[in-house]
Amino acid sequence: MEPVQYLGIDVGGTNVKMGIVNSKTGKISNFYSHDTADWRKSGNFVERFADAIALQLYAHKEVERVGIGLPGMINRTRTTPLEITAIPELDGVPLVDILKKRFSGVDFFLENDANAAALGEFYFAEEKINENYIFITLGTGVGGAAIINRKVFVGGDGNAMEPGHIPSRNGRVLERNIGKKELLDLAIERREAYRGETQLPEGDKISTTGLVAAAAEGDDLALEIWTEVGEMLGDGLVALIRILDIKLVLIGGGLSASYDYILPAVEKQLNYWLTPYYLKDIELKRATLGNDAGLLGAASLCFD
Repeated sequence: MEPVQYLGIDVGGTNVKMGIVNSKTGKISNFYSHDTADWRKSGNFVERFADAIALQLYAHKEVERVGIGLPGMINRTRTTPLEITAIPELDGVPLVDILKKRFSGVDFFLENDANAAALGEFYFAEEKINENYIFITLGTGVGGAAIINRKVFVGGDGNAMEPGHIPSRNGRVLERNIGKKELLDLAIERREAYRGETQLPEGDKISTTGLVAAAAEGDDLALEIWTEVGEMLGDGLVALIRILDIKLVLIGGGLSASYDYILPAVEKQLNYWLTPYYLKDIELKRATLGNDAGLLGAASLCFD
């Protein structure tokens, strides 16, 4: 039997990416990316967005399901974006209804982008994983999702799992401690106070890539900084593991390149706080879909 084709759409603050996804292999074809700001400036984002979908569906008449990942909050029935900070003109727009009217016979599935990316790992990762897991993305902020029995856990009103916003150290929420900008601020502060040998530059010349590279060469200061990040992430994970009783954790996002250097500190916190019931089965893994996570995640919403 021919594998089904889905249209996956990853709506981001910078670009809207779409492509036809093979449901068996996860191979993406007919990839298309458009500048988000350009459509916003046109004054009719939804119409431009729908026109781009029309081109994809016209070229692939066999596609009957479209998955869309959005960067923000969505209503409980998954039909209307509520708070999309990067594209506020979508707030309150009955997006699924508008698209279904324009494209009859096509089903549209809407989801938060981190939730979609999390689900994509189940359907498209090369190595099969358990159908219950916590997914964390480390990047500009800290995003997350929980997949329970192969379904996105949406919580009471549809927008559960915001690990970046749980209380952390220094009177701040987690992502204000280990989001990209905050991580660099921390590195600059630690570099100023450091008296030992280090390859990290002074001032604001430190980059996340530089921090990873220095840690790879055993630089003590870089390793100390990643340890601090790992401790804060580990404490956050303890709370999630205890509340959800899920023992597989996947870590993805742009900053996941630091995975090997934050892992020991994450494990240290888990060992400190958790009991043997959790520790005997706990498993931490890197997410595997990388740059395709958003698009494949969106397509994974189309599975039954």
